[in-house]
Amino acid sequence: MLLRPRPSLLRALAPPPLTRASVPARRTLSAAAKAAGTASASAGDAAPAPAVPRKSARKLAPPPREIVKTALFLPPGVERDAAVTTEMAIPGSNIVVGPYAGDARVKEAEFVKSSARARDCPKDDRPEFAVLGRSNVGKSSLINALTRRKEAALTSKKPGKTQTINHFLVNKSWYLVDLPGYGFAAASQSARMDWSSFTKGYFLNRDTLVGVLLLIDASIPPQKIDLDCANWLGRNNIGLTFVFTKCDKVKKGKGGRPDENIKVFQETISGLYPDPPPWIMTSSVTGLGRDGLLIHMSQLRNYWDNEAV
Repeated sequence: MLLRPRPSLLRALAPPPLTRASVPARRTLSAAAKAAGTASASAGDAAPAPAVPRKSARKLAPPPREIVKTALFLPPGVERDAAVTTEMAIPGSNIVVGPYAGDARVKEAEFVKSSARARDCPKDDRPEFAVLGRSNVGKSSLINALTRRKEAALTSKKPGKTQTINHFLVNKSWYLVDLPGYGFAAASQSARMDWSSFTKGYFLNRDTLVGVLLLIDASIPPQKIDLDCANWLGRNNIGLTFVFTKCDKVKKGKGGRPDENIKVFQETISGLYPDPPPWIMTSSVTGLGRDGLLIHMSQLRNYWDNEAV
């Protein structure tokens, strides 16, 4: 049987709609710095990442310190007035590590099911994270990087290939969900028209959804379609994390370095959100952000499992 909606978790995780409305306060405090050390060690125990071929390897400088501003995301268990600093944030993100951070290792992952309709998705009480973004933003690559399975989610050079809701079971305890991309149409006209209601039906009726990983291509300037998607999720009280992908790439002629594009995106969001949602920089090529994102997901998942009612 599915879990019933958990309002207290939604209050803690969901950003407001893109307005200047207030954001509810979060709950209690614990030693964030100590949790950060423990959680980082857990993630680091995962199997070593496969070697990157020399041709594909890119040297990535540490995220510029100015990107991690004082607008930190305080996870469940950390109060607004807690004495937190940028040093307590996961590197390359605005995410503070709180008391619910735990074992972030991915020990096993398996494909479970493709569903053509939201009502056909697995019917159990395991929590899940949905991976969403524009077509060709790197959804499959991120899933493969998180699970360290080269073909956990098949990648394609044809954007828009994913047309079903795909569930991957991680550690036999939680799901990663690959959703169809938006903003590109490799599918038929009828499939394109159905995308909105198809995916929105999943979001509005999936009681086990902990949050959405909304992928943003950091190699290009901010896109209105991504902001529109974030706005819809906020209006419907669905928690999201901005996951900036392709942070190792610089596209000539398409505008700016990844860190510059992220700063512009931050500035755009800051005018719309009183408190910004969590965000993190990633690269499926270099492995940047992988362990940090898993730590972030662990603290949301553990809060969901243990405290949200």
